[in-house]
Amino acid sequence: MKRRIITIDREKCNGCGLCAEACHEGAIGMVDGKAALLREDYCDGLGDCLPACPVEAIAFEEREAPAYDHAAVLAAKARRAGAHTGGCPGSRSQAIARDRTVSADSPAVPSELAQWPVQIKLMPVCAPYYDGADLLIAADCAAYAYGDFHRRFVRGRTVLIGCPKLDDGDYAEKLAEIIRCNALRSITVVRMEVPCCSGLENAAKRALQASGKRLPMQVEILSIDGEIVSQ
Repeated sequence: MKRRIITIDREKCNGCGLCAEACHEGAIGMVDGKAALLREDYCDGLGDCLPACPVEAIAFEEREAPAYDHAAVLAAKARRAGAHTGGCPGSRSQAIARDRTVSADSPAVPSELAQWPVQIKLMPVCAPYYDGADLLIAADCAAYAYGDFHRRFVRGRTVLIGCPKLDDGDYAEKLAEIIRCNALRSITVVRMEVPCCSGLENAAKRALQASGKRLPMQVEILSIDGEIVSQ
């Protein structure tokens, strides 16, 4: 089929690799120190790589090429996610399918969590459950402080949790990669009112800015006695 697809001028390419990082689908890679279109069927023709190139070595062209294979792209992302998480069962990336049927006499409140892992440090950069997702970035304590946390915040979202006071390092770089590499719809940050928890909000805002994307972001702040005090 004839469609719009990128072309890379190897003479202009300076080998910086920024286009490969910007390509969410993994269509671009580095070959002999230069960027190359490795999989034509992974290129969606949207051109997120174009503004990343500092020497304007990438352009669009209309030519015969295989159709964009979305399913193959998702499968490749899942394989990369598995490679990143290693062999530990506690950090192995997986989606969770749930039976939403609850009997009338059951006292159990069903979990709304739809993926694993959830800790920011353990999360893969790419995974199928990010595709088209609304992202929830939540403080560790939030689920304990707010009684209806699953139904109010977790339902329908991909969840990342962390505590900037207890975890080493800054979340911003990891979050920026997640935002950059996936087709997210929105971001919600839920944090506690204590000052140290503002680090989670700040990291999310810096990550969104660093990603170069424009996504709606909402911040909700919980009091230690379980009330929403700001949104």
